[in-house]
Amino acid sequence: MTHIGMDSGIRKPNQQLVLLLVVSAMIRTLLAGWIELGTDEAYYWTFAKYPDWSHFDHPGMVGWVIQLFSLNLLFESEFFMRLASVVFMTLNTWIMYHIGKELKDETTGLWTALLYTASIYAFVVTGVFILPDTPLNLFWLLAFLMFIKYLKQGQNKQLLLAGLFIGLSILSKYTGALLWAGFLLYVFFFDRRQFRNSYLYLALLITALCCLPVIVWNIQNDFISFRFHGDRVGFFGPLHPAGFFTEIAGEFLYNNPVNVILAIMAITAAFRKKLPIDLGCQRLILITALPFISLFLLFSLTHPTLPHWSGPAYTMLIPMSAVWMGTFEPPKAKRTLTAALGVLVLVIVLGVAEIKTGFIALDHHTVASELGKDDLTLDVYGWRQAGEKFADIYRQEVAKGNMQPDDAIIGHKWFPTASFHYYVARPLGINMLGYGSLQDIHKYMWINDIEGGFEKGRNYWYLADSHFMLDPEEIYKYTNFLNIKKIATIPIERNGKTVRNIFVYECESLVYIPRLHEY
Repeated sequence: MTHIGMDSGIRKPNQQLVLLLVVSAMIRTLLAGWIELGTDEAYYWTFAKYPDWSHFDHPGMVGWVIQLFSLNLLFESEFFMRLASVVFMTLNTWIMYHIGKELKDETTGLWTALLYTASIYAFVVTGVFILPDTPLNLFWLLAFLMFIKYLKQGQNKQLLLAGLFIGLSILSKYTGALLWAGFLLYVFFFDRRQFRNSYLYLALLITALCCLPVIVWNIQNDFISFRFHGDRVGFFGPLHPAGFFTEIAGEFLYNNPVNVILAIMAITAAFRKKLPIDLGCQRLILITALPFISLFLLFSLTHPTLPHWSGPAYTMLIPMSAVWMGTFEPPKAKRTLTAALGVLVLVIVLGVAEIKTGFIALDHHTVASELGKDDLTLDVYGWRQAGEKFADIYRQEVAKGNMQPDDAIIGHKWFPTASFHYYVARPLGINMLGYGSLQDIHKYMWINDIEGGFEKGRNYWYLADSHFMLDPEEIYKYTNFLNIKKIATIPIERNGKTVRNIFVYECESLVYIPRLHEY
C-alpha cells in the first residue's frame, strides 16, 4: 500500500479520504445553513415550487433534487435547499478519488480528492450553493469515471453507464453534452474502431432518451430555451476584450490558482510526453477539457460569460495534476497541497467575514437609491431582514385598508424577484408575479399563469432594491397603474451600518394586463 508523504505514512490514503470527506461535509453543512440564498438559488427554488419537465433557462434537474432533499419543500430552509449540494460534493470527492486511483494509484487518488476539495468551484459553487452545476458535476464525474474505466477495461456496460450519466448531466445543464463531444472527438482522432461498436450507439441512444423531457418541453414552448441560450453565447458581435480578461481572472480564482498552475504544468508535461499516465486517458482528458475551456474564452470576447461555466473542464484536469504531483519530491508535494487548501480556506474565511460584516467596504455609493450597488456579497445578505421588516409594513397597510391581505407582489426582473418571493412573499403566504417581458422575468411568465395572472383594478406591491435598483415609476411610467407611490424605505443593516435600501411601493389599480412578449 502506497503511503502519502503528507502524513509520514501514519494513515493509509483511504483513511485520509474518510477524514477529508467528513471535515469537508461538516464545513459545508455549516455554510449551507448560515448563508442566505443568493439570487440565482432563490430562482432555482421556484423550479422546485413550480416543477416542470424543463424551464426557460435550464432543464429541470436542479428543481427535482431540491424537491428530493427537501421532501417536496416540506422543509424550505436554506439548509434543505442546499442539502443536495452538501451530499453531492461529498460523493464527487469520493468519485474523484477513484478517478485518480484508476489513472495511477491510491496516493494519486487521494491527491486528486484533495485538489478537488481545494477548488472553489467544487467546494463552494457546487458544494454549498444549489445551482444547476450541483447535479451537473455529479453526473459529469460519474460519466468521466465510466469513460476512464472503459478505456482501460473495455467493458461495454461502462460505456452504457456513461451514456446514462451524460443524459442525466444534460438534464442538469446543457453543457453536459460536451462530454460526449469530447469522447467522440477522441474516438475520431485516436480510436476509430470504436465506431464499429454497436454499444457506442446504444449509449448515445440512452443519452437521447434521457433528454426527451427537455426536447418535448421545448417543442411545446417554441424552442424558447434553446433560442435563449443561443443568444447568450456565440462567436459574433462587438469585441469586448475586458470580458475576455475578466473571464480568465474568474476562471483562475474559481478553480484555485494553485490548481490552475498545476494543470498548466501537467498539460505541458503531457505534450512533452513526460506525464506518467495511460495515453488513451490522457488524450480523452485533453481533447475534452481544452476545447471546452477555449470555447467559453472565445465566447467571452463577444458575449458576457461566467467563470463557473467551464468548471467541469477544469475538474477533468485535476487528476492529471495529481499524477504530475507524483513526480514531485514528498516535501514539494506537501507544500503544493498545503498551498491549494490554504487558498480555499483564505477565500472562505474572507468571503464569510465580508458577507457577515462588510469589513472590506466594497461599495462606496452614498445615494440612497444606489446603496450597495457594487457589493456582490449583498447577493447573499439582507434578504431575511427585508422579509421581517416588510411583514410589519404589510400588516400596517392591510390594517389601514390600503391593501388587501392577498394582494400580490410584482417584480420586473427574475432577480431580485425570486429573492423577494422566497424571503418576503412566501412567509406571508402571498403571490409573487413577474410584470415585464419574457427576457426579463424568465420562468415567472409561467408562474403568472399558474398563480392566476393579473386582475384589472387590483392593487399590487412592488419592492425596489438599491442593490439592483429598478424604479417602478420609471419602468411602468404610470401607464400600467392609475397611481404608483412609495410608502416606506426598509434599511438593510450590517455591522451597525445601512448597506442597502428596499423601497416599498403600492401600485394602485392595475390598468394594463401584460401578455407574453415575443422573444
